[in-house]
Amino acid sequence: MEGSSVQTMSMGKKKEKEPEPFHVIHKVPSGDGPYVQAKHAQLVKKDLEASIVWFWKAINAGDRVDSALKDMAVVMKQLDRGEEAIEAVKSFRGRCSKQAQESLDNVLVDLYKKCGKVDEQIVLLKQKLRSIYQGEVFNGKPTKTARSHGKKFKVTVKQETSRLLGNLGWAYMQKANYMAAEVVYKKAQMIDPDSNKACNLTLCLMKQARIQEARSVLQPVLSGELPGSHDTKARNRAEEIWADLEAQEPVPLGLVGLDMEDDFIDGLDKLLQEWAPLRSKRLPIFEEISPFRDQLAC
Repeated sequence: MEGSSVQTMSMGKKKEKEPEPFHVIHKVPSGDGPYVQAKHAQLVKKDLEASIVWFWKAINAGDRVDSALKDMAVVMKQLDRGEEAIEAVKSFRGRCSKQAQESLDNVLVDLYKKCGKVDEQIVLLKQKLRSIYQGEVFNGKPTKTARSHGKKFKVTVKQETSRLLGNLGWAYMQKANYMAAEVVYKKAQMIDPDSNKACNLTLCLMKQARIQEARSVLQPVLSGELPGSHDTKARNRAEEIWADLEAQEPVPLGLVGLDMEDDFIDGLDKLLQEWAPLRSKRLPIFEEISPFRDQLAC
């Protein structure tokens, strides 16, 4: 009876939950190699300079090189060492796997943007668009899994194409090439519209003194018809742009300085066609989009 009672008490006790391992609590990889040391310095000790030293050691030791190079570049960007990060990625990406190249390109695009290297940014964005057009993105799959703030989500080819075109449009805006930016933003909006690109397209039209067109582009944001238009930040931006539109007087187009790069003169679709290989894996998304020649002629 006594033994049975003890057994019953033992069974009645709730099993105490074992504490989670250190690497799980702090969201760092397990082990003791240089890459783990780098992540520990970055995420636990918050010593970014020390983490860069360990990331270099990881790259030289061949320890998780894909992640080490990408993470090191991100940390360097945080420390305003963008130029150094660019050189590191360009010099050592050859040691990384084929699967890592796309994410390294995305890191480079961000670094070029931060460092004001607009021409380099445009070249790389066009290369990435070319890879999509030729069916080489996402390893031939229609979607990929991405991470943002620790959460996973699916990205489609359409979304990625629109995102890259939006970045390309923004780069052209930095060069004050508003006609080229307009073409790119219109293409992006046809693929996957959102309020941010609508606002930027509005600005492109404003810079060309096409006030009525600008209003028609911005109106769906103010009326909440576009994805993202209910976001407070996006709506505030749209309202500010609308106020500027209301105060702006139309200017004859001949008085506005315009510049169109040679490869945009005949429209973006012609450029995409030039990218296609002889036996193209051209994605359906590019078949769905009508040519821009008529829009450019307007």
